[in-house]
Amino acid sequence: MAGFIDTSEFRNGLKIEIDGEPFVIEYFQHVKPGKGSAFVRTKIRSLLSGRMLEPTLKSGDKVGLPDIEEKDMQYLYVQGDEYYFMDTRNYEQTFLNEKVLGEAKNFLKENINVSVLYWNGKAISVNLPNSVDLKVIKCDPGVRGDTVSGALKPATMETGFTVNVPLFINEGDVLKIDTREGGKYLTRVATGG
Repeated sequence: MAGFIDTSEFRNGLKIEIDGEPFVIEYFQHVKPGKGSAFVRTKIRSLLSGRMLEPTLKSGDKVGLPDIEEKDMQYLYVQGDEYYFMDTRNYEQTFLNEKVLGEAKNFLKENINVSVLYWNGKAISVNLPNSVDLKVIKCDPGVRGDTVSGALKPATMETGFTVNVPLFINEGDVLKIDTREGGKYLTRVATGG
């Protein structure tokens, strides 16, 4: 363990260690009730199994900081439910299981650069760039005259992920997708041809 942190220093995305297991804070809220002492409600996700916990900690409690190392790696390919990555400095390869990757697998396309998190020397998680450019492989054509403001339709991306997009998007278009908060259409990068 690399030290301790007080609940007053919690922030979303912070990595903590509880009972010898690394977690990332997905959500937290400091609560000061009228009676009794203050506490912190949290939602944390295990970096090993992906399971969500919702512990309540007393204000001022200390939790561990995990010994985590980040390596810049390039996504190579998927085989079965294992996703393979290569260290861009020494060409060593490692893989992460689909279950551990969770939502991140929806945004992985070949040769994308990511940060792979290592805990105690073992690859446990991946940090994606804030946005990725993905090609639309399947979507219904926009209906001429359908100009309802803000209307959306589903589009399947090259990774198999489905995202809601504006009606003017067509198959073959390349879209910028926000990888945070489950993936959201940001803008069209290029039109398909």
